[in-house]
Amino acid sequence: MVSKPDKRERAAQFRARLAGTMQRKALSRSDLARLTGVDRSTIGQILAEGAARMPNAALAADCAQALGVSADWLLGLSDRPEPIGEMIEAALRLSEAERSGADDQVLGWHREAEGYKIRHVPATLPDLLRTDAVRRWEYAAFQGRSPAPGAGTAQAAQDWLAAGLSDYEIALPEHELRAFAAGTGYYDGLGWPERRAQLEHVRDSARTFYPGLRLCLFDARRAFSAPLSVFGPRLAVLYVGRFYLAFRETGRVRAMAQHFDWLVREASVDARDIPGFVDGLIADQDASGRDRQKM
Repeated sequence: MVSKPDKRERAAQFRARLAGTMQRKALSRSDLARLTGVDRSTIGQILAEGAARMPNAALAADCAQALGVSADWLLGLSDRPEPIGEMIEAALRLSEAERSGADDQVLGWHREAEGYKIRHVPATLPDLLRTDAVRRWEYAAFQGRSPAPGAGTAQAAQDWLAAGLSDYEIALPEHELRAFAAGTGYYDGLGWPERRAQLEHVRDSARTFYPGLRLCLFDARRAFSAPLSVFGPRLAVLYVGRFYLAFRETGRVRAMAQHFDWLVREASVDARDIPGFVDGLIADQDASGRDRQKM
């Protein structure tokens, strides 16, 4: 049988939360009476030490609104003082994600995650591993804008990695790296010299920074993921094209981290095998290039 809280205990908690919030907001009893439309004596009775009186629902709601807190919190029904609208806003934010202007926002998320693991499923090749030549080609439509799209994010992420401020774990669809090596699909039009240099950079980074950097590949026929980043234990971000959806509610952040960890468990190429896998892609393309020259 669930025990019912004592009325005096509930009233004492209400008084403590009400008085504490009034003190933080620098509101007197007269101020609160004016904001709630009741007599000062009514507020005095509620705040009287040892009183067992609880306000009615309307007055509790008016006090909460006047103080900018939740009525459930004042009444002891919640441990979160924020009004429900602010709680939702804090738990989920929608923000612009234009490819030419998101650097400051992403850098802020990196700083917030300092000391924690960053998990990342990129939309294409991760900014962290892009060469300048590939970045210029990919963001050609934004040329002439300053700063260069993605440059600040990429440099900051590389600095973070080199300084050991955060471990990075990246899960990339295997077909993405194969398409890049072959110059097909999204990467059609990017020359082999630029692609080869990029592949070598991925290989060398994976070898140099391991285990601080872990890149694995997953088979998208068996496992799928939208582009997402999990910045430590407090923030998860989904990339949907024009917008980022940023989640701060603990359960949702944990769920996205678990989704990422599932991708790693399902990996078709483990982080330790990436250098050899990339060398194989380079060798295949070099060989196919020689074959084309013979024809």
